[in-house]
Amino acid sequence: METWKSSITQTAQNSIRIGGYDVAELMTKASYTETVFLLHKGQLPNAAEQRLLNAILVAVADHGPGSPSVATARLVASANRSAPEAAVGAGVLAIGDAHAGAGMACMQLVETGLALTRDAGLSMPQAARKIVADARARGERLPGMGHRVHTADPRTAVLFALARETGVAGGGVAFVEALESAVAELIKPMPVNLDGALAAVLFDLGFPPLFAKLVFIIGRVAGLSAHVMEEYTRERAMRIRIPVSYDGPEPRAMK
Repeated sequence: METWKSSITQTAQNSIRIGGYDVAELMTKASYTETVFLLHKGQLPNAAEQRLLNAILVAVADHGPGSPSVATARLVASANRSAPEAAVGAGVLAIGDAHAGAGMACMQLVETGLALTRDAGLSMPQAARKIVADARARGERLPGMGHRVHTADPRTAVLFALARETGVAGGGVAFVEALESAVAELIKPMPVNLDGALAAVLFDLGFPPLFAKLVFIIGRVAGLSAHVMEEYTRERAMRIRIPVSYDGPEPRAMK
């Protein structure tokens, strides 16, 4: 009989191994961040890789109750008082292209931009300007740029500084910074937000674009669980009321 195949985890009687490492040993010698890296890359991270991935997980853990994922989780928790898994799951399901998808899209832009420098002979600033000009002509927003709350995302500077300090910063960080300059030149000044920063750093760490969305989910579940706990322990049931303005037909009778 054909079996499922996986190179991630091996389970046998009295034994669990992740990437070949015994879980009992990982429990005493590895951090959660190291285990996340091992699960996705098949190897334990070095000190620089661990430090940067840990910073990213902390950065995405929470952004307050106004974010779509947290608002959704708290709304479900307000009505469903006995299933935290439903509330946390609902919060995860609110994550998508508009909420937390920009990191993946920005990583794809980085790949495109660096391909232009490699295959078309453009300099990095030229490639960045081309991408910005093309997006502007199509009327598309550039992922990883600008923020509805912050004029300068405090998390971006930390990630870029850590990437340089640890020697990880490479083409990803350089291209996202070139993109920021091109946006300021061709559109208006907009800061690199967390999505753009983690896209740059994850690219330089060797992760594929999809991981930008996955790492957001991994980190944000911590915040979702805290908000659900707070909703259960501090707020009354059904306390969330969303104001609705009706703009449909006036009262009418059937003929």
